[in-house]
Order: sequence, then C-alpha cells, then structure tokens
Amino acid sequence: MAWRGSAHTEERDQKLRISPDAQTLKPSEGKGEEVRGVTFVAFESSLPCAQGYRFAMSTAENGTIRVGDLDVSYLSAGLDNDGPLVVCLHGFPDSAHTWRHLLPRLAAQGYRAVAPFLRGYAPTSIPTDGRLQTAASALDVIGLTEALQRQGRPNVIIGHDWGAVITHIAAAHRPDLWSKVVTMAVPPGSAVGTAFLTNLDQIKRSWYMFFFQHPFADFVVGANDLAYIDMLWADWSPGYDATEDLRLLKPSLRAPENLQAALGYYRATLGAGYNDPSLQAMQDLSSSIPPQPLLYLHGRHDGCMGIEVAELARQEFPSTARAQFVDGAGHFLHLERPESVNGAILDFLGGD
Repeated sequence: MAWRGSAHTEERDQKLRISPDAQTLKPSEGKGEEVRGVTFVAFESSLPCAQGYRFAMSTAENGTIRVGDLDVSYLSAGLDNDGPLVVCLHGFPDSAHTWRHLLPRLAAQGYRAVAPFLRGYAPTSIPTDGRLQTAASALDVIGLTEALQRQGRPNVIIGHDWGAVITHIAAAHRPDLWSKVVTMAVPPGSAVGTAFLTNLDQIKRSWYMFFFQHPFADFVVGANDLAYIDMLWADWSPGYDATEDLRLLKPSLRAPENLQAALGYYRATLGAGYNDPSLQAMQDLSSSIPPQPLLYLHGRHDGCMGIEVAELARQEFPSTARAQFVDGAGHFLHLERPESVNGAILDFLGGD
C-alpha cells in the first residue's frame, strides 16, 4: 500500500529542512532542538563542507542530528509524509548516496526515508571513543530512528553490506522499533561464519578483510585517490560502470582519518580493533536472523560475497524471512538493477 503525503509540516521537520539546491552546508544560527536526547541541527547553504564534500541528490533534504557524542549526517526524502520511517544503511566502500535511487521512490509512495552516513564516514563525525564495531553503529541507528519516528507509525530498516550487519544487530536488539527488515549482500544467520571456515572461494574473495588488519593498508587504500576502492567495485560488481558512485562516495573516505575509521570496522571485527565490552551482547547478534518479516536480496554475480553463501543462508531462514536472488547483478545490486531491486523492496513493504 502507498502512504499519503502530509498536508502539514511539523515544526521539527521544518528545522531539518534546507533548500534542495544547496551545494554547501553550515549549521544554521541558534541552538539545535533536542528531541528524546537527540539534538537536531538544521543546515543552510554557505561555507564549503570539510574535504570539499557535496550532497548530490537535488531531490533530497540534508541534515544532521546529534546521537550521543556523534554528529550523524544524513540524506532524506519525504520527511513531511505520514507514512512509516524507512532508515537505509550503507556499507563499505560506499556512502549514503548509494540510496539515491531508492529514497525518492520511497518518498513518492508516502514513506519517510532517511539514509545516514555511518560513524566515521564524512560528513558524519568520527567517534572520539574509538568504537567502530558494528554494535556501536546499531546504537546510532536506534537513536536516529527514535528521534525521527512518528508515534503510532511502524518503522522499516534497510541495510547493504556493513549496513546489513548493522541492520541485523539493530533489528534483533530492538524488535519493537522496526516492523519490517530488508538486507542485501551480507546474509543473516551463520552462513557467513561457516564460509569463513569452510569455503576457500569465499576466503579468497574476502582477502581484503585480512589485508586491512595491517597498518600498511591505510597507505595503500588511500593512494592514487583511493584507486584501491575503484578496484574493489570493479571486482565486486563486474561490468558495472561505477564512475558516478565513486565520485559520490570518495569524499566520505578521502581524508586519512575517515579512511582509517572505515578500515576500523574490519579491525574491530577480525583483528585487534577496540571492542567495547559493554556492547558484547549486542555484538553477538551480528549473526542472528531478525524476528521481523525479512526480505534478503543478493546479486547472482556478487564478487564480494558468493551466491553460494546466500543460498546456504536461505536454508536456515524461518518462515518470516525470504530470499530473492537478482539476475545480472553483483554486490551493488541496488545500483546495478535499481528498478528490480527497488520494486521488490516496495512490494515487500506494501504487502501484509
């Protein structure tokens, strides 16, 4: 079903709005508004962003909220609508712009769509406490959702790559907060862990994760304007022209401190990166299957996470979850086949 847009605009949403043609951002005058412990700060066109960052979606609104000690920047569409809030989480190496095809589709159907930049990815701030484990990002999305949701409306969470792992954690930890879940490219459950122990083809595909454990990776990945990332996209989505995607995502990773933060997710997962002991129970949910109705999507030609891993994962899905494999698509399936992927998402959200 489609949700109708609202004829009114709440005061809070007014403060989050900027002109859609703004190319540069700065905090607006005055203090941010605090809602349930989260401080909202509006932006207006003025000074250039750090590292020459530009928001690309002319149809999106841009803003930031304070979640704990973190300034979380995001793209959004349809925040004036009356429908459910849909939170979309990106992965690596990517940014919130990865959802530029989906956000307007969601807004056109009456949903309130928001895509944050993950902690450490510019223009979201880098956590000063060093927490780059996926459970910390799950707390970020919980705080963002609680701040932006409308009482009495259901929420939806969507994630790709690291965003999928974060989604699995957040949805399992707070099943009351989201009524439906969509993830892509990294399946829920035990299949990924099993593949890392038994599937040599997958271990070969995941070589980069082990390389990232070495400090030398900071220099190699950052060299020649992040040419290493160009290579990953070419390997993971063979035949796809990622020129525009790379142009949009690189400002989020170009600064050494942002790149180090992005690599820190891998170091917290497989290496000696810092893990907050107080988040261990949440972190253990990373291989869980959320209890909500779940749609899992995977490209048949994914060069990062093999299709056989997704097929193995499907075997342990409960009746509340289903998998759909996308022909002619690799790891970035939502960009390679936006019509079919976004159509599947909207059909899933609109069904009972």
